[in-house]
Amino acid sequence: MTKFLLIVDYQPGVIDTPMTEWAPEDVKAHMAYYGGLNDELLASGELVEHHALSWLEEAKTVTSDGKAAPVVTDGPFVESKEILAGFQMVDVDSLERAIEIAALVSQVPGPGGVPLQQPISIRRVMEAADFEELNPLG
Repeated sequence: MTKFLLIVDYQPGVIDTPMTEWAPEDVKAHMAYYGGLNDELLASGELVEHHALSWLEEAKTVTSDGKAAPVVTDGPFVESKEILAGFQMVDVDSLERAIEIAALVSQVPGPGGVPLQQPISIRRVMEAADFEELNPLG
């Protein structure tokens, strides 16, 4: 089994209207779809973890050189569309299965039940062996 992170970011797909402006019933249907999909993936043993993250307005960026006090700024900002909105970690037999699940996430309904077609990024979770290949003497 291999773990993959399915990344949901702020790319809108075919619907540009932010969720904060959707009708309450559309938000409810959207979240119900995620709930049902996550329940199925939990039952199959494929879902390791899943979380939605707070709105961008609450985000902070921290930088530090380890000597001075850390610098804390607001952001990242909406102009950057590759900001993490949420994720699902799955443990599956193949990349192909991770792609199948990502397709199910991408078709989550938006306003009026229209599938969002939101781009979902897939990243394999690295293991210790991946790093051993970088330093064969270590």
